[in-house]
Amino acid sequence: MDIFPAIDLLDGKCVRLYQGDYDRSQVFNDNPTDMARDWLTQGANKLHLVDLDGAKAGQPVNVAAIASIVEMVKTTATQPVQIQVGGGLRTEASVRQLLTLGVDRIILGTVAVEQPELVRELCQQYPNRIAIGIDARAGKVATKGWLETSEVLAIDLAKQMAQMGVAAIIYTDIHRDGTLAGPNLAALRELASGIEIPVIASGGVSSLRDLLDLLSLGGVGVTGAIVGRALYTGEVNLTEAIRAVGDGRWQDVPPDLGATNFA
Repeated sequence: MDIFPAIDLLDGKCVRLYQGDYDRSQVFNDNPTDMARDWLTQGANKLHLVDLDGAKAGQPVNVAAIASIVEMVKTTATQPVQIQVGGGLRTEASVRQLLTLGVDRIILGTVAVEQPELVRELCQQYPNRIAIGIDARAGKVATKGWLETSEVLAIDLAKQMAQMGVAAIIYTDIHRDGTLAGPNLAALRELASGIEIPVIASGGVSSLRDLLDLLSLGGVGVTGAIVGRALYTGEVNLTEAIRAVGDGRWQDVPPDLGATNFA
């Protein structure tokens, strides 16, 4: 299972919100590029960036910070690193702007509800590079930086987007985001079981145990997890997490049995 360290950008800084509340933000690093470099040093090969200002404004705001992270990865990473970015991307021009910077995958949210045909067009124009972020409160999709809640059910939107050719669904349970309360396994199982594309879990991861629980959902299509606050507080060690649930995880490495009859 892929592990995506989360870097949420607000006023050019790396922050974490509690249940998506902009008034309950905590700054973890004034320099997001330094934060990204730290995650690479600990073994990250995926990065999840969210432009929180952009989500509110409806257009990218922290472009300079995103560009700095992309450039740092390009010049210093010792292994391929996938960068996915969401927040305020509601036009083809804004999507193109970030892809031109070197971002690997774009995460769309609000437009999936309000302009589904635009999603279809973008999937055709940029195949395998468009994901949909479905952020839910009590099963209903939130939009505009989680400031509004629609009447659209998360499972219905996921099925619609899967038919349009998106690369993945990123599912966030807003009530658990930033709370360290554990992921919503039941909702993730229902969502992943209902579609044929990968699902990435987001919100609530508090421990290695939570990641192992998510790993058990691999059979129904949960292929990754975004981890935020737990990494910043030290509840989860990124290097250990990658060893436990990533490629070549501990359970998949055969023991050295030497010359025994079991070798």
